[in-house]
Amino acid sequence: MAVAIVFPTLARMLALSRRHPVSPLLSMTSFRRFYRGDSPTDSQKDMIEIPLPPWQERTDESIETKRARLLYESRKRGMLENCILLSLFAKEYLHRMTEEQLNRYDRLINEPSNDWDIYYWATEAKPAPEIFENEVLALLRDFAKNKNKEQRLRAPDLEYLFEKPR
Repeated sequence: MAVAIVFPTLARMLALSRRHPVSPLLSMTSFRRFYRGDSPTDSQKDMIEIPLPPWQERTDESIETKRARLLYESRKRGMLENCILLSLFAKEYLHRMTEEQLNRYDRLINEPSNDWDIYYWATEAKPAPEIFENEVLALLRDFAKNKNKEQRLRAPDLEYLFEKPR
């Protein structure tokens, strides 16, 4: 009886659990959550597209600053698959890229508004727009094939930043 006075919600849940073999929380909730997915009947009229500012090449930074920024941006992505793929790619190739290649890599990882696009282009699941078809994307595609069958389960440790480039 004391439980009912002090914790009325808890008492109600206990009472409901005796009557319903299903979780009492399910019978108490008044809201619904659904995942619609890629239903062919979905009109997507309720989707909201958030406009992003257009990508602009940074012409005022040094090549060392650009490399450091791209290294960070390669590691901190919106999805784990790209964090792993791009951070390992950056570890392997950023220190060897020319300034022009760095600019192309910058555009590749920062202009698209959807990280899945970058992943699909790198793994050749979808064709890339013509503006991204260049030697950097070709290098990334080749890297994504993992021809050496390396174990790529996480982003590299940061100790390599203090090693001399190979």
